[in-house]
Amino acid sequence: MNKLFRALIAGYGAKKLGGGCFSTILIFVLLYWLLGQCNGPSYGQTRTRQHYYLFQHK
Repeated sequence: MNKLFRALIAGYGAKKLGGGCFSTILIFVLLYWLLGQCNGPSYGQTRTRQHYYLFQHK
């Protein structure tokens, strides 16, 4: 996910969910981190790839 869109979505969510200044900042950081986790590699694909390389005939 693009960092700009990630920041915009996290900012909008923090504005809607946050009550005060400190809670809004905490919610923004949490949402920004959670949205960043969407970019990580899929564990299923990684495990399949590792299995393929481990048991490949040479």
